[in-house]
Amino acid sequence: MERIAVQAYKYGNRLHYEWESELLERTDDYALVLSEPGRKLTHYTRGKTFTMNSRTLEFFSLVDGFTVSGDVRDGRIHQYYCNINLPAQYENNRITFVDLDLDYVCRDGSWKVVDEDEFEQNRIRFAYPQEVVAFARRELLRLQERVERRRFPFDGALERWIPIVESIDPDHRE
Repeated sequence: MERIAVQAYKYGNRLHYEWESELLERTDDYALVLSEPGRKLTHYTRGKTFTMNSRTLEFFSLVDGFTVSGDVRDGRIHQYYCNINLPAQYENNRITFVDLDLDYVCRDGSWKVVDEDEFEQNRIRFAYPQEVVAFARRELLRLQERVERRRFPFDGALERWIPIVESIDPDHRE
């Protein structure tokens, strides 16, 4: 598997956080990566480095304004965390995206929008243009509809990878 860097930015090209993952699949529309337990996430906004203890499948849309992170545990995705963002870019073994603060999460089977307050604060702080504000709100609605209608990647596409990634020994990669 190809090792890649993932970098999240705040609006205005401010590096927010980054970590390393492994590319599972890439098309013209998306990239899917596997992030293993023990990875280091450098969070520049908070000035800290965290050790992540979960195995996650992470979907980065290269055409739509969202990402999906699914925590894999006991043969299933235990929770989802979706960012609303400008479409991700993939170039030179690196995925980058601009995080627009709004998040849509599913924990214990219940979906909810979080960080609306952060979106409002950063809308002013970073002077989001009206087009970016409208884009973020529209993409959140489109994501909610996608989840509700079980459209890709919420149609079982990520779950199909679970047997494959669970068979990978992170200490013995080719």
